[in-house]
Amino acid sequence: MKYGISSLAWQSPFSDPQGQFAKAKKYGCDLYEIAAEDFALIDPEAVVAASEATGVETPSICGAFGDTRDVSSVNPDYRLGGLQYIKDMTDLAVKIGAKVVVGPMYSACGKARALTPDEKKQQWAWAVEYLKEAAAYAGERGIRLGIEPLNRFETDFINIVDQALELIDLIAADNVGLLLDTFHMNIEEASIPDAIRKAGKKIYDFHACANNRGTPGEDNINWTAIAEAMKEVGYDDYCIIESFTPDCKEIAKSASVWRPFSESPEAIPEKGIPFLRKYFG
Repeated sequence: MKYGISSLAWQSPFSDPQGQFAKAKKYGCDLYEIAAEDFALIDPEAVVAASEATGVETPSICGAFGDTRDVSSVNPDYRLGGLQYIKDMTDLAVKIGAKVVVGPMYSACGKARALTPDEKKQQWAWAVEYLKEAAAYAGERGIRLGIEPLNRFETDFINIVDQALELIDLIAADNVGLLLDTFHMNIEEASIPDAIRKAGKKIYDFHACANNRGTPGEDNINWTAIAEAMKEVGYDDYCIIESFTPDCKEIAKSASVWRPFSESPEAIPEKGIPFLRKYFG
């Protein structure tokens, strides 16, 4: 297992690979997951150079899905915008050597509504239609897509692993799997370990997050049971701590980021990564 931090914990929008990767190395990170908020600020060549200079890898790119990047929106322009955003993340992944593009790519973050059955049926239909195309585009370029269930306060669509697996089955593409995040799972799943076992080999990325978005280990999560389940399913890839700076304009409101989550942003990996290494190996 390799361990890292999400760019959302330290810089939003991401724009300084040299400084960010050097800091990640200093605080014990093997990995740095980039949240692609503004492509105009991301220099792929600079990312590759920073990765090579520090040894900090960039295996994954996480999406920041605002209203105009919503493949299940009633607005057709927003659906096309969501599809293009996933394609742009895929292109960035190819350029920097990332392997997986992840996030709640089925909808905009923060949409929590009481839909009628017909509206929900249409929501699913649009998501499947556009994610099929996104999966085909990513697959042709050797990139996998990881669908992330979010808690009920951040989406009305995919909240649990069972729903995400249903969506994956409908997309019917070999390169589509799951990003699991313990923050959301702690709210929604009846049993996090059982949900991990259901996800099995479809886990493409893993966010090991405290229940309050702070430092893993300074929380109420049963990490022993989670680590055992992950070992049972054979997951041994990427373990990312995702926290948020309140500066994150794209999703701060929808994710209810109102305060700092730790004594300092740097303390999250400095304390959290050694803690996670003890449990996951």
